[in-house]
Amino acid sequence: MHKGKIGILGRRELIIGLGAMAIPLTSAERLSSRERAATPRQTEGPFYPKDWSGDADWDLVRIKGRAVEAMGQVTYITGHISDTSGKSLSNTRVEIWQCDNNGRYLHPGDNRSQERDFLFQGRGRMLTDRDGNYRFRTIKPISYPGRTPHIHFAVTPPSGRSLITQMYVRGEPQNDRDRLLNSIRDRTVRDRLMVRLEPADRIEPGALTGQFNIVLLA
Repeated sequence: MHKGKIGILGRRELIIGLGAMAIPLTSAERLSSRERAATPRQTEGPFYPKDWSGDADWDLVRIKGRAVEAMGQVTYITGHISDTSGKSLSNTRVEIWQCDNNGRYLHPGDNRSQERDFLFQGRGRMLTDRDGNYRFRTIKPISYPGRTPHIHFAVTPPSGRSLITQMYVRGEPQNDRDRLLNSIRDRTVRDRLMVRLEPADRIEPGALTGQFNIVLLA
C-alpha cells in the first residue's frame, strides 16, 4: 500500500534533520589505511537508467507533483567521497539506481511480470558538497531472483576516473549466495561494500539510515 504524504515532517524539517546527520569532516591525516583503501568496482548491470529527464533528484521516494509516496521503507543513505590520498572530492556527481519495492527497475529492458511502482523515482543524482558529502532519500533495497538487496552507484569526479559499484546491506542472509558480491574473494575487500542500516526515527518515523563512504583511486 502506498504511503501518504510525509506527515508530521515537512520538507524543511527533513532538510534540517538531515543536517543533523552531517558527516564529520575528516582530514587526510586522520584517515586510516583501511579508510583510504579504494572501493571495489562492480558491474553496471543491465538497468543503468536510460532517461534522466524529469524528476531525478536526491529524493527517490517522492516524485514532484505527487502527493503519495512510493512503497517501501524510507531509507536515508549518506556518505563521503574521497580519493586514496585522503582528499575529499567536492563537486563530484553521485548517481544511484535500484529496483522498486516490487523488484522492478525504471528501465525499458526490465520486462518482468511484476507491476512497477510508478511512484518510485527509480534513480537519483546529486553533486557532493564542498566537503565531499552526499545524501539520498530512497527505500530499503529488496532482493529479486538471483540478487541480494543492493543499490547501484556511479561516482564521477570533476577529473579522474569514475567508479561503478554497488552497496549491500550488512546482515542480509542472501549476501552469502549472491554471485556478483562473492566474486570479490577477499572478505576484507568485500566488506567495504557493506552498510549497516539502523533506525532513523529522529529524522522520519519508521525510516532507516546508513552511511556508505566511497574511495576513488587518486
